[in-house]
Amino acid sequence: MARRGGAQAGIPMIEELKRKLAKEAEQLQHELNVTLPNEIRTAVEHGDLKENSEYKAALERQSFVQARLGHLHARLSKLSSVDPAQIPEDRVGLGSIVVVQDEKGGPPETYSLMFGDAVEFQEGHVSMGSAIGRALLGKAVGEVAILKLPATTRRLKVVELTTIHQQ
Repeated sequence: MARRGGAQAGIPMIEELKRKLAKEAEQLQHELNVTLPNEIRTAVEHGDLKENSEYKAALERQSFVQARLGHLHARLSKLSSVDPAQIPEDRVGLGSIVVVQDEKGGPPETYSLMFGDAVEFQEGHVSMGSAIGRALLGKAVGEVAILKLPATTRRLKVVELTTIHQQ
């Protein structure tokens, strides 16, 4: 297949995910800087902090929001460093649509490799960090991915591949 769109082809998926994460970070930042301080101030006004459940709940929420913000900022930083030019054009990678055939038979299966926190997971979407995602990553058409599951091991032959560059 001819390459269409060059290194910029994968950008929309990455940009959409960055927008989603940035929006969540902005909402949490507002909660951390405006909403929670007001809740804490109101709870403090109720008096005895040792038995003040509203105060404890607000502090717990504040800790959670700070941790989530840290995670979001780390993900945004990592996404900013993704270079679509580094994603292989002839092997399974981020954004690839892969059709596999189980060597034991059955209908072909189609998977789309996504980030773990993709905007919307749909039927056939798999995280690159999932068992199937890790098994398929780096495979080319004709190669076999070995998927080790708790009850069995599957051998999936890559029969068709559309990379992020070809979409």
